[in-house]
Amino acid sequence: MLRYEFKYYVPENKLELLRKMLRPFTYLDAFADSQPKKEYTVRSIYFDTPDFECYHTKVEGIKNRLKVRLRGYNTGDEKSTVFLELKKKYENPLLKQRAKITYKQAKKLFLNGEINNINVLEDVSEQARENTSRFYYQLLSRKMRPVVLVVYEREPYLGLVDIPENKLRITIDKNLRSTAYPKIKELYTNERVVSVMRNHFILEIKYNKRFPAFMRPVIQTLGLKKEPASKYCLSIDRQNRIDPYSRFDTFTFGRFFDSRRK
Repeated sequence: MLRYEFKYYVPENKLELLRKMLRPFTYLDAFADSQPKKEYTVRSIYFDTPDFECYHTKVEGIKNRLKVRLRGYNTGDEKSTVFLELKKKYENPLLKQRAKITYKQAKKLFLNGEINNINVLEDVSEQARENTSRFYYQLLSRKMRPVVLVVYEREPYLGLVDIPENKLRITIDKNLRSTAYPKIKELYTNERVVSVMRNHFILEIKYNKRFPAFMRPVIQTLGLKKEPASKYCLSIDRQNRIDPYSRFDTFTFGRFFDSRRK
């Protein structure tokens, strides 16, 4: 289903006021509410082409564009659930396709410096297999490789009034940081991380059909402005090791994958 996303940069000193204004209309997502700090960590390895097509289409404001990533949460082991995700933007709405697999299965897909055959996957749903095929098509046809690991803490809220066709979700994403050229086995590591943004966090409002009316006075009171806030592009810009205006050497891409079987 197509979805809309509005994003805002918010000063950290307005976090408590934002929470106070959200409280009468929302409740904390159950997964976050079960965590000790009432938030969880999002970890995403983003892939891009040799000439950084995904980066440039976003920076240049191309209306139809794509993000390709491997996403996990908190800390994990081989049994942890991860997602192979394609996030496609058509004009304003977004379409996300994801394959739910285990971290062990994900690492099998990217062994020995190459992308292995999808048949290494076992015990996954038919939908997961179909979306993995779509994921593979993008990687192989466009020679995509992992470029940056993006990590942040997420505080997610849902609307108190449940409107199934709208699927409202409001997220507060804090402490944005990244690692350049990660290997797949580094999804859950904290080594080489660089802080991407200080003194601000990103507020995202996601919905299917109607922007939530209660958020309009919140945005006005906090003095917020809808802006493009791509965590991927922000992370690329902050990393000295990544030059999006150069081109990868496709013959050395293998060094970004796991080079030895575990």
